[in-house]
Amino acid sequence: MNDIAKLGALAPQADTQADPHSQADLSAFWMPFTANRQYKAQPRLLARAEGMHYYTPEGRPILDATAGLWCVNAGHCRKPIVEAIAQAAGSLDFAPTFQMGHPAAFELSRRLVALAGKPFSQVFYTNSGSEAVDSALKMAIAYHRARGEGQRTRLIGRERGYNGVGFGGISVGGIAANRKTFSGALLPAVDHLPHTHDLAHNAYTRGQPQWGAHLADELERLITLHDASTIAAVIVEPVAGSTGVLVPPVGYLQKLRELTAKHGILLIFDEVITGFGRIGKPFGFQQLGVVPDLFTVAKGINSGTVPMGAVFAREGIYDTFMQGPEASIEFFHGYTYSAHPLACAASLATLDVYLDEGLLERAGELAGYWEDALHSLKGTRHVIDVRNIGLMGAVELESRAGAVGARAYEAHVKAFFDEGVMIRYTGDIIAMSPPLIVSKAQIDEIVGKLGRVLAAIG
Repeated sequence: MNDIAKLGALAPQADTQADPHSQADLSAFWMPFTANRQYKAQPRLLARAEGMHYYTPEGRPILDATAGLWCVNAGHCRKPIVEAIAQAAGSLDFAPTFQMGHPAAFELSRRLVALAGKPFSQVFYTNSGSEAVDSALKMAIAYHRARGEGQRTRLIGRERGYNGVGFGGISVGGIAANRKTFSGALLPAVDHLPHTHDLAHNAYTRGQPQWGAHLADELERLITLHDASTIAAVIVEPVAGSTGVLVPPVGYLQKLRELTAKHGILLIFDEVITGFGRIGKPFGFQQLGVVPDLFTVAKGINSGTVPMGAVFAREGIYDTFMQGPEASIEFFHGYTYSAHPLACAASLATLDVYLDEGLLERAGELAGYWEDALHSLKGTRHVIDVRNIGLMGAVELESRAGAVGARAYEAHVKAFFDEGVMIRYTGDIIAMSPPLIVSKAQIDEIVGKLGRVLAAIG
């Protein structure tokens, strides 16, 4: 018996007769951002996917109204992307990018910079949105130090912002549940802007609200409080996705840009959700007309097929680091899997699909239809707000007394089992962001099924 056979003989053997849905078979996976006990009592399993649908192990189709997790923008299991990944796996399974490189990383960077346009000139790769955010924050602090302003270490985020789960991202993020367990270990020099969500003024707004630009003026107060010379960066999502599609008021982002530029503070946009066509143009800043200094992406960079993220840097930031001896490392940061060959191959193929099918602009073309369909739910039982931008939408429900989130959770489960549609919920907000290949008929199907679910729940 050879060594491999011996190891196999010693290893615990799987019970091939076990029920794949049994409690025992589900117990070993500690699921992220999940009520594990609740889920494992009523599992919702996905076995395969194609186009706009997932399929359960029994073969039942589930219409995907969330692009997986805001990421499958090109639709599921697209053949050109699958083939590119397979080819990469068979030719270059891994290549380090510490003091080495591979052609696909440089080709992808060139194409991404061209897609972003001026003033962006550099791309730094990560493996997720969380890593992209932490990388951008480190980049901002290191940039000021390289300029001789090492005292600029303070970071400003926003309430109800989600910037991933790294210690930096949680620190600048504004979701209380994400922060409270780790509150004693978060970054100390951090403050937060108020969020922009106000139902009293903005309920049932179509697109960007007209009320709320003045909330950006709070940045001036924080600058006065902390002194501009101590602040490295302000980070916000152009549209806050994970906390329920909070659309920026008209003029709000412009004010943040004006104030940060005035005081020499870097403005970072977290475009992990809004990037790659989600709101009508390749990137959210292009649609909203406000150019940041750095912006992060992930999810749609390769339609969710291989973990990948990135930070885009404007001209001048990279150059600021390029000083000292040429043989010295300029930025002591990176990841083993930065620009992984499979991720790069997937991203290059995904870009081809996006461009060949016009998907990066399709959200803009469908935005009006999507908006009308969503707002038809106004007046439906339990609904207190509907909001939208591009192909993002949210339906906010009235919370049950003493049970925030229970009603939306019930809708989530009922939609999966009774209607065959996958929706996302956060608190009592139902959030949706279908793949960019969605048809008008499928939009009608999503909204019709959600309407039936809301009418049926208690």
